[in-house]
Amino acid sequence: MPVASPAKPKTPVRKAAPRAKAPAPVTTTTLTLSSKNYSSWSLRGWLLARFAGLPFNEVMVSPDDADARKELLLLAPSIRVPCLTHDGAKVWNTLAIAHYLDEQCPQAGLLPTDRLARAHCRAISGEMNAGFANLRSALPMNLKAHYPGHKIWAGALPDIERITEIWTDCLATYGGPYLFGAQRTMADALYAPVATRFLTYDVALNPACQAYCQTIVQMPEMQEWIAAARLEPDEIEELDMDF
Repeated sequence: MPVASPAKPKTPVRKAAPRAKAPAPVTTTTLTLSSKNYSSWSLRGWLLARFAGLPFNEVMVSPDDADARKELLLLAPSIRVPCLTHDGAKVWNTLAIAHYLDEQCPQAGLLPTDRLARAHCRAISGEMNAGFANLRSALPMNLKAHYPGHKIWAGALPDIERITEIWTDCLATYGGPYLFGAQRTMADALYAPVATRFLTYDVALNPACQAYCQTIVQMPEMQEWIAAARLEPDEIEELDMDF
């Protein structure tokens, strides 16, 4: 009778070692910012960089910095914060940052793909960047504050009317929820601080514009920025007047 061969010992199965998490990408790109509560220009630049998907480190300017304070109080000859430093380039002026990021990150869709929509987006972005001085001075950005029933200075009313005209036209033409449809563009970043102003000062808006304001402030990026703004300890008395 044949003798059965002894069973071969089973080779233990080695479990694959868990993959180590990839380290966070190191970036030398910086974005210089001023107050998150008061600086509408800083918010615009920050949103543009986030929309573009460009990793960056924040460099915060002290609220005691004389030049930054002049910019917040609209007393500076030009606005140089935010300032993006990337791959040897140094870019200030929010609209310049927007176009630089569109060149560097074309996949982000900061401009619409359609030629006519792209021209429209450039036009209203330029209008926001250069205009509406009365709105800026009458309704300064203040994310910590809320003034129900605020009486709007008459000089700011034409600015409000023009902005709501722009928004209403874009939302009707491109279908919303953003100004140029489903894709967020540079125009949404540039007009985002205006949405916060309209909510802070309880500006009466048509339903489409009211919904757009809510769409903007409910974006995850805006919620992150607003939360940081509320943690800022410093207040600028001239921008916290009792209206």
